[in-house]
Amino acid sequence: MKIATYNVNGINGRLPVLLRWLDESQPDVVCLQELKAPDEKFPLSAIEAAGYGAIWQGQKSWNGVAILARGAEPVETRRGLPGDPDDVQSRYLEAAVGGILVAGFYLPNGNPRPGPKFDYKLAWMERLIAHAATLFDTDTPVVLAGDYNVMPTEMDVYKPERWIKDALFAPEVRAAFFRLIDQGWLDALRAKHPDETIYTFWDYFRNAYGRNAGLRLDHLLLNAPAAARLADAQVDHHVRGWEKTSDHAPVWIKLKAARRKRSAT
Repeated sequence: MKIATYNVNGINGRLPVLLRWLDESQPDVVCLQELKAPDEKFPLSAIEAAGYGAIWQGQKSWNGVAILARGAEPVETRRGLPGDPDDVQSRYLEAAVGGILVAGFYLPNGNPRPGPKFDYKLAWMERLIAHAATLFDTDTPVVLAGDYNVMPTEMDVYKPERWIKDALFAPEVRAAFFRLIDQGWLDALRAKHPDETIYTFWDYFRNAYGRNAGLRLDHLLLNAPAAARLADAQVDHHVRGWEKTSDHAPVWIKLKAARRKRSAT
């Protein structure tokens, strides 16, 4: 099974890019972020014509997440991250697809730091850590996929000295990410590329993509049953070079088929 995460940076404005990539890559499950569209503006007919079922949580102008499944309908298991009933930002969806539980989310940016947006980011991460703990210890493969808005290490950011004061690279944010990891989650992309400089985001300014001046913001974390099936993890860098594309590139993993239990004889 091929599971991807992709911050589309506006699903309607980037729809031709998304459809082109779906046709080329043929992922089985896709977690999308930054739809930047209310629920009624989600392009369901185009997504269905491409062969995908979908669930989504939109929001006018900002945020918004979706989960697509090729040739199937995702079975929604949660809408919104628990822990704050007053949080109205559309950032978290969870669904079962093909025996895998997939959580797709868009973690807050948090800038400027310090300030209320940074406080919200840290609080959101605490809620994610608490909920992830309830998902980890299960026999079901679980994948936490999304735009985390976190560069975990200096290897994950071009010229890290320029990002010291940024909320994406703040010590508190990185520490929270590793507290999540310490529950036992596997960082799939880093596991398959332990020593590589590998990015998933390139700004539109200063020819960042051409210079490969990027950031690794998009991650797929796996619990033990999912990690045992990990076959590959890659970034579709070339999609970032397409016309009118997102500033993020799709990131994906491949999971081997589950082993069938032998019946007793």
